[in-house]
Amino acid sequence: MCGSVGAAKAAQKQAAVETIKAGYDRYIITSAAAASNVTATQMPGHYNTYGTINSYGGYGTVNATTTYTPGPIIYGGSHDQSIGVVMFKDGEPGSNQAVSAREVLGPKWAVIVKDGVNLCN
Repeated sequence: MCGSVGAAKAAQKQAAVETIKAGYDRYIITSAAAASNVTATQMPGHYNTYGTINSYGGYGTVNATTTYTPGPIIYGGSHDQSIGVVMFKDGEPGSNQAVSAREVLGPKWAVIVKDGVNLCN
């Protein structure tokens, strides 16, 4: 829906939300992986031919128009992101190297923790 960059941003915000929900203050992303298997397939279309026949004294003409209407495009697959996270409470050894979950989410962090991550933002 929002591409690999959007999936990474959503995963980072989700890590911050889960850190706060678990009672921690900070986190470090220790591993990350991404994959995309998104495809777009054009389905077959169809042709329509419309014409008229004109006849004049044994001679005739045909006027015809053929139009092609393409088939729909079918999208499938997903952008996937996985991360490994280590969580810390303020003051624990290693917490000074970790990112503040509240700072990642911004001033409305409590609302985001309550309502969840808005994808692609």
